[in-house]
Amino acid sequence: MGEKSGSTKDCSIRDSVKAGDAGSEGGVLTDSPSCRDEEGDAACALIIFYEDRNFQGRSYECSSECPDLSSYFRRCNSIRVESGNWILYELPNYRGHQYFLHRGDYPDFQQWMGYNDSIKSCRLSPQHQGSFSIKIYEREDFRGQMMEFTEDCPNVYERFRYHDIHSVHVQDGYWMFYEEPNYKGRQYYLRPGEYRRYTDWGATSPRIGSFRRLHHSY
Repeated sequence: MGEKSGSTKDCSIRDSVKAGDAGSEGGVLTDSPSCRDEEGDAACALIIFYEDRNFQGRSYECSSECPDLSSYFRRCNSIRVESGNWILYELPNYRGHQYFLHRGDYPDFQQWMGYNDSIKSCRLSPQHQGSFSIKIYEREDFRGQMMEFTEDCPNVYERFRYHDIHSVHVQDGYWMFYEEPNYKGRQYYLRPGEYRRYTDWGATSPRIGSFRRLHHSY
């Protein structure tokens, strides 16, 4: 799969303990430049992970993409997105279930349609202020019936007449696929590039019920 590349720069994750937690009076515990920002606009972005529900327990601030969060926390039960659009992953190295979060409060993992309290990697969805265009195909390797979309699609079958999408060419913009209609179910993040088969976007089946554009939000 081909994707557009970008620059990288150092960022940091900050591990804080709230006043009253055992063994600490609160404040910054670590400041580790272990994460990377691939697009160059992460300086304005901030996401805060909390170990417990309702923004309780230890909290961890992140300002850029990170391929492995497991060294910082073992569980994540609430999240506050201060700024930026974020893609979160259940497993390290951007694998497993994917979740799209924009600015707002998420007091428990059900609020981001999570399957469990595991968040092990994250990345920013870059700014995109131009047009959107995506081509979907009935069969892998860009074969069979094809349709091009420039707008959101709440029900793939009603428009495409197929339940499955086997290959995709994202020409412009960033998109989110959903396993079920009306933007529900398992999610898949697509960047500009070619996806010759559904496994290229991390899916275990070609079933896609809806998809939409990711508009930049700060």
